[in-house]
Amino acid sequence: MDKELIKAYRLFLKDSIRKVIDFSKTDQNRGINPPPIEKDYPKDAKIIDLIKYGQLENIRKIDLKTAINNRESRRSYSNQPLSIEELSFLLWATQGIKQKLDAGHALRTVPSAGCRHALETYLCVLKINGLDQGIYRYLPLEHQLLYEFTEDDLDKKMCQAVFGQSYPKDAAVTFIWTAIPYRMEWRYDIAAHKVIAIDAGHVCQNLYLACEAIDAGTCAIAAYDQEEMDELLRIDGQNEFTVYLASVGKKLK
Repeated sequence: MDKELIKAYRLFLKDSIRKVIDFSKTDQNRGINPPPIEKDYPKDAKIIDLIKYGQLENIRKIDLKTAINNRESRRSYSNQPLSIEELSFLLWATQGIKQKLDAGHALRTVPSAGCRHALETYLCVLKINGLDQGIYRYLPLEHQLLYEFTEDDLDKKMCQAVFGQSYPKDAAVTFIWTAIPYRMEWRYDIAAHKVIAIDAGHVCQNLYLACEAIDAGTCAIAAYDQEEMDELLRIDGQNEFTVYLASVGKKLK
């Protein structure tokens, strides 16, 4: 191991960088408006309504103690599809908006440094009742799904983009979280990137616990081909790029 290189990279886990930033010069403190809460989309795009939190009637109740105790990474799934209601619940649990504060801030079901929420949620849908296979994006403000596109052999391309790991091919859906780093940089400058990574952990843990309520399993994925994954999502890889994934499917009986 290169000890000097390891030492340098360990700095990412520390907060020493905060001491060298002149926060008076951040875009926030210069009076620049915050970036929007979610990416824009074409007005003629295909939009799918999701079931709102107050109307989730078929999600079984599970106490938090049991959900935490049962939580584990599951890489094998049954062929049973998820319902739209179950998907609605998982999206609400991981990025749902409880209250919009202004054009650039909203309170969600997960914490985020400075209420910045730099993540976008994409879905590789393979087995969801009522949805065609394809890539979708969650619209948290509207609690809707935006259909982006589909491709031939999408399941195989997903596996290829995660270095041949097979379980996304068998999953009902794979959550793919991207970062739009300027949302966080607007407030924190170069201290933004560590907290984006922390935020991704908050989101994925909520997914693990929420899956226990729908008899599903999930497995987080942090090993992926950066360029191939970004290309699959058709994002630029600079102002937006993939940071984390998790496949979800019904548990094997």
